[in-house]
Amino acid sequence: MRVLTNAGRFTPPGQGEGRRYTEELRVPDLSVGTYCVPVGGKDTQLPHTEDEVYVVASGRAKLTAASGTVDVGPGSVVFVPAGEEHRFTDIAEDLTVLVFFGPAEYTRRQT
Repeated sequence: MRVLTNAGRFTPPGQGEGRRYTEELRVPDLSVGTYCVPVGGKDTQLPHTEDEVYVVASGRAKLTAASGTVDVGPGSVVFVPAGEEHRFTDIAEDLTVLVFFGPAEYTRRQT
């Protein structure tokens, strides 16, 4: 067992960064991280080769994907399949999201 002590805690991005991602756990079939985007920050992520589940710990925003747009806030859980373009927009409150990748992020080959 391993307790992920800092998972889900807001950590502001560094100077000149619009967002921050901290990987909390990595095993072959799963990785878990905390994604933080402050009000005024910009989510510039590109589609991933792994499936993702987002669990919003705090904050409010929209999650815009190729398949649609949804409002997210504390407790929201959203699945984004591998390869689907997506990003958080309209950040209304500092956003903290737990991100679960299956398999672990960057383990599938790019095609």
